[in-house]
Amino acid sequence: MGRLRKTVRTGSRLFLAALLMAWVPLTGIAVAHTEGPFPEQDHGGPVLASDAAAKAGLTERLGEKIPLDLTFRDESGKPVRLGDLVTVPTIILPVYYSCTNECNFLQGGLASALPGVKRTPGTEYRVISLSFDETETPALASKYKRMYLASMNTPFPEDGWRFLTGDARNIRRLTDAAGYHFQRGKRDFIHPVASFVIARDGTIVRYLYGTTFLPKDLTLALLEARDGKVGVTIRKVVGYCFTFDPKEKTYVFNLLRVSATVVITGAAAFLAFLLLTGRRHKGRKT
Repeated sequence: MGRLRKTVRTGSRLFLAALLMAWVPLTGIAVAHTEGPFPEQDHGGPVLASDAAAKAGLTERLGEKIPLDLTFRDESGKPVRLGDLVTVPTIILPVYYSCTNECNFLQGGLASALPGVKRTPGTEYRVISLSFDETETPALASKYKRMYLASMNTPFPEDGWRFLTGDARNIRRLTDAAGYHFQRGKRDFIHPVASFVIARDGTIVRYLYGTTFLPKDLTLALLEARDGKVGVTIRKVVGYCFTFDPKEKTYVFNLLRVSATVVITGAAAFLAFLLLTGRRHKGRKT
């Protein structure tokens, strides 16, 4: 019995030590985590990187609607009303075309996945890339449209993927409605790496995180949008396992935080095992 008690006490100490070790990285990581609502900010001028990081993030607004009365310019330079494009389930990618980092990977990743989507582009769904940099031009949008369509190595209708630019006010109205918050830095933008799927009436039905897409996930999201069903996103996974990195302008895998979770779970299971073993042993003695 004395040996068992000693073992339980040792297990308890190990559990507390593991809990303390896990708590330290968790507290440090929480400081860098930037999800949640953010105040309205003017993105017309440059700001310090630390300030910009604090103003960038994503607040999911599933079930809410984006305004469809906004006017942008398409890749040919013609004015186009957003509602005239969102006549089918639509994937919207907030990007800026001159970005050589995550925006490039985001659109490239989607271009790789679209040929596997079990829906017809242009008639059953549409993709819209929207630059949140009001200084970018339709000519630049056209350049990148040609590049991404060519990268697909399969026929894809011109009307199936539209590339838009616009003024700061309309851009901000759309991104704010989607809970997407970006901020201009000294030479680039700090922004979340995410896209969202809307139904024909502008209802946000799903958010997609990261630069890798699975055709089956896209197909499911588009079917949900067709039926007007608000889907379930992986926000909890993204919010917990990924941290917004203001230097890389993306969500990065947070190894420390995940490791801390594993340590706590393992220690708790070990302590529970010791306690249950002790009770069984005591029951046999009596």
